[in-house]
Amino acid sequence: MPVAEPDARARFLAATRFNEQGLVPAIAQDHATGEVLMMAWMNAEALQETLATGRVVYFSRSRNALWRKGETSGQEQHLVDLRLDCDGDTILALVAQKGVACHTGRRSCFYQALREGELVPIAAPEVDPAVLYGR
Repeated sequence: MPVAEPDARARFLAATRFNEQGLVPAIAQDHATGEVLMMAWMNAEALQETLATGRVVYFSRSRNALWRKGETSGQEQHLVDLRLDCDGDTILALVAQKGVACHTGRRSCFYQALREGELVPIAAPEVDPAVLYGR
């Protein structure tokens, strides 16, 4: 997705229904495979920066700050397309994922599933998180 022009960014922001905390859920999906990679939150500033730069930015509730995906791990997300659901209260970001999306070192954050009545991991880490975050 090319970087959105200011008028287009304003229209997208105006159509987005943020919750009472000023946040909207954002689902990141691999644009090529359709794999759901992660869910995070965006505030208006994160959404604006994402549309202006093409690099996906979230809002970290734990740090109370913008979170530019990959700023510490190098596992960046680049925007291919941005979609708003029918109610305007959930964003779908189709992304080109550089490396893994999950802080556990897995490709997707959705790696746990019920199998024979137990919650088990169905995907192994591809990268050691200590390597990603320099711990």
